[in-house]
Amino acid sequence: MPDEDHFDAVVIGSGFGGSVVAQRLVEAGEEVLVLERGQPHAPGSFARTPYEMRRNFWAPHAGLYGMYDVWGFDRLDVVLASGLGGGSLIYANVMLRKSERTFVREEPGVDGYEYWPVTREELDPHYDRVEELFEEPERYPYKQGEPYSTTAKTKAMLEVGEDIGKTRRPRLAVRFSAESGGAAKPGRPIPGSEKENLHGVPRSTCRLCGECDVGCNYGSKSTLDLTCLSAVWKAANGTIRTCCEVKSITPAATRNGYLVGYEHHVKASAAHAADLTAPGTDRHAVVSADKVILAAGAIGSPRLLLENRAALPRLGDSLGSRLSANGDYFAWIRDCRDEHGKPRYLHPSNGPVITTSIHVDDRKARYGRGYYLQDGGAPVLGDWAWQTLELPRDMLGTRKLLVQRLLDWARRRPDARRSQLLAALFGEAASSAAMMPVLGMGRDIPNGQMTIGQGGLRLDWSEEPSSDYYEDVRDSLERLAGKLGGKLVTTGLDRRHRAITVHPVGGCAMSDDPRRGVVDSYGQVHGHPGLYVADGSVMPGPVGANPSLTIAALADRFAGAMISTGEG
Repeated sequence: MPDEDHFDAVVIGSGFGGSVVAQRLVEAGEEVLVLERGQPHAPGSFARTPYEMRRNFWAPHAGLYGMYDVWGFDRLDVVLASGLGGGSLIYANVMLRKSERTFVREEPGVDGYEYWPVTREELDPHYDRVEELFEEPERYPYKQGEPYSTTAKTKAMLEVGEDIGKTRRPRLAVRFSAESGGAAKPGRPIPGSEKENLHGVPRSTCRLCGECDVGCNYGSKSTLDLTCLSAVWKAANGTIRTCCEVKSITPAATRNGYLVGYEHHVKASAAHAADLTAPGTDRHAVVSADKVILAAGAIGSPRLLLENRAALPRLGDSLGSRLSANGDYFAWIRDCRDEHGKPRYLHPSNGPVITTSIHVDDRKARYGRGYYLQDGGAPVLGDWAWQTLELPRDMLGTRKLLVQRLLDWARRRPDARRSQLLAALFGEAASSAAMMPVLGMGRDIPNGQMTIGQGGLRLDWSEEPSSDYYEDVRDSLERLAGKLGGKLVTTGLDRRHRAITVHPVGGCAMSDDPRRGVVDSYGQVHGHPGLYVADGSVMPGPVGANPSLTIAALADRFAGAMISTGEG
């Protein structure tokens, strides 16, 4: 194999794990190649219209190379991201550390048990480091009278949250100030930002548009392509190839290390700069590396290892097991009212998607498994969609005006003015403004098992072992809805025994015992020196909080071990 096709390290995936490892290894002087299946998405390029969104899904067999990758298993739907920067492109920016009490070490033998071979104390230095990589996340600068004080949902959550659990504004990986230590003001240009990122586009501070989960078109989010991956791209020893989907990992026959085979999605890569795509137009290519870091996520990494099991025979029986939905629970609080029965407007499209978090820890949770409740948001497009639910009632509300118009017409006294009638058609706008999406997440029981069968990847998962946990979360959401004077509307979990997660973890669990896990506490695959996993799949159980920061901290720990081993 030509020397130019050999690297010290190949990183598969560019999410919270892969990006952090890639930056650390590049800083240590290693020749690093990052392979990302999805496309680059610069600020300003994210889909907004139905016309654009129709192609914003990941299905290469159908000619679709978009950002959303959605899986529908028997009882669990999973929403993932595909693109340079991975999940950071569509997450809600929350940077919470895993609670110290949840690094549990349970006895094996019980289905869904957890055993964490690392501690919070060991991870804290890595949490500190990756927070610096994310441009020092800060709490949402909500303060009465200040520019960011217009978010009614933040005010409401802070007012009622303490009756349910510990309420705070978590750190967010969002730029609210144009300069360090400067005043927090919406829509301000960030000086010199176009020179610092791989897209070469300017960034601005948060504009309160609620578009975090559909991609930030203003570059306000400190996504991985604007931070870690830009550092890799700038380095002479760093290479990034997008639109390259890894298919195989095999031990090299003539040298230490591994061969990595990938499919180059040539049609998708044609629209992007040469320094972010693979050279040439060959659809299939192979590179070699002394070490390979698999960071394709909790679905992608176990799937790739399961598909390559014949080439990696020492993979243990635990591969694909203990997948967790991280306790995700999605709902809406609708038709919120104050004590006088008037709409309580929460304006969910105003502000970042998440600004506030209520934590019910393990000691206070009814069944001993803690959880978080967080406000949600959506773009203005969502307001218009929700408003259609109110249309029949609003039409009835205009009947007096319509009758009066008919009488005026019959009496030959037509009134050409239409403004009052049109305004009345919007009614109270309670369906779109007096409501709020809410998210729950926490410590469900990790009982999912992935396998490869006829038709591809399968997942055997059930919410039943975690039914007490889900009941506790729902009850707290009911309490929250009551305090906001609204009604709770849930997803299909209660009716169809079906859940949705955007935070899957597990499948390649860490363990000091090769019989009970796939990787050791430093991410190296048992029985395969030089092969690592560094993403959410290494979690031996749910993170509980939003997992992005913990994934990044573990990846930083793994990278440190790789560097010290190489030096040794």
